Amino acid sequence: MKNKILIYSRLIISFIVFILSGLAFYGHFYPLKIFDLQFTTALQNGLLSGFGLGLFLFFTIILLTLLFGRIYCSMLCPLGIYQEILTILFKPFYKKRLLKPMQHYVFAYFLAAILLGTLCGGTVVWLRLFDPYALTGSALSGAWYGVGFMVALAILVFCKKRFFCTNICPVGAVLGIISRFSLFKIRFNEKKCGKCGLCTGVCPCGAIDAQNGTVNNETCIKCFNCLNYCRHTALSYGLSPTKPVSFSSKRRQLLVSSAVVILFGVACRGGIVLAQKVASKVKKMILPAGAKNVEDFANRCSNCNLCVANCPLKIIKPADEQTPFVHLTYDRYFCDFNCHKCSEVCPSGAIKRITLAQKRKTKIANAVVNKDVCIKCGLCKGECPRHIVEMKTGDFPQIHAEKCIGCGACAIVCPVHAIRIEPVDQQITLT
Repeated sequence: MKNKILIYSRLIISFIVFILSGLAFYGHFYPLKIFDLQFTTALQNGLLSGFGLGLFLFFTIILLTLLFGRIYCSMLCPLGIYQEILTILFKPFYKKRLLKPMQHYVFAYFLAAILLGTLCGGTVVWLRLFDPYALTGSALSGAWYGVGFMVALAILVFCKKRFFCTNICPVGAVLGIISRFSLFKIRFNEKKCGKCGLCTGVCPCGAIDAQNGTVNNETCIKCFNCLNYCRHTALSYGLSPTKPVSFSSKRRQLLVSSAVVILFGVACRGGIVLAQKVASKVKKMILPAGAKNVEDFANRCSNCNLCVANCPLKIIKPADEQTPFVHLTYDRYFCDFNCHKCSEVCPSGAIKRITLAQKRKTKIANAVVNKDVCIKCGLCKGECPRHIVEMKTGDFPQIHAEKCIGCGACAIVCPVHAIRIEPVDQQITLT
């Protein structure tokens, strides 16, 4: 009965996260900001945006892992839930193959050191290529990189189940190390074990070796499938493992650990240099209110595309060949004066969370009138939400730059395209 409660509780939480993720990425419902509780967005928000709520949520994830193991990977990670759905769909094919305990490679440690090191250095440029949350958002928004990754991941799941989680994912690598010291673990009772191997076959991470009576709690994602399939109740989930896991003093282990630490330090330094290079190469462009400046935004945007999905007028565009991060375009519509949805949903801190009143006073661009084209129709004056366009009879409209926020409403309504919107170097709050 206890095992059933664990299994169903995990499935219910995973289902809720899956539904909330889908609704959020399709712009329908996002009151419970589940993506704020993602490992990398919480860390990024904490490190790059002032050590506030982000770090609190980050340490909440660490605490949960220290208590219960890698439950994050099976309950809160959208990419993990996607892989679980795939394992269910591929279940008939797994039965035809003899699955063995999965070898645990050290590649994930080195990748995590590089990606998280550059994040600590001040940029997410590399991290967003492997981050589970960013990849999920990229795929759900239809971006080619995210979709391509999901297809490749489906093939990997078909061949090796949760190989990505145990041997590639940088988040999984960090949480796996912490899970070594978690209070609650999967325990193996060799006296009850009948060596049938069912637990080994159903484990999506290859963490169970029934023949040797061991469970690798570092790679175990706490899906609890093994508890359900064990006929002899030889497996249980609880306090104090039968065989405590500790760091090995073997030379290879020490060399790997030392190399990872050194690589992390080098990556931190490299991240500082990389952030400066990224900032020096970006061109001036219009960004959502709360994004500060293009140099800062280029290093913070994870390309999760949650703001793209939730923008009601679809003026926020995903990364493309010219711009490697999300950005605004006024080709068809303008920025709604009564909307600050992008600020509400951004979990990473790339777009600061500001109120609607603050958004209405945030200068993101300037509107400039081309008098050689203007026909003096006056439509821009009537459309301006801040009422800062002055126009005398028979004269050209005058836009007061010191009061303009650059929303683009005047440019969109202009019938002859006489108004252009020019980005500013730094977003400021007007009085």
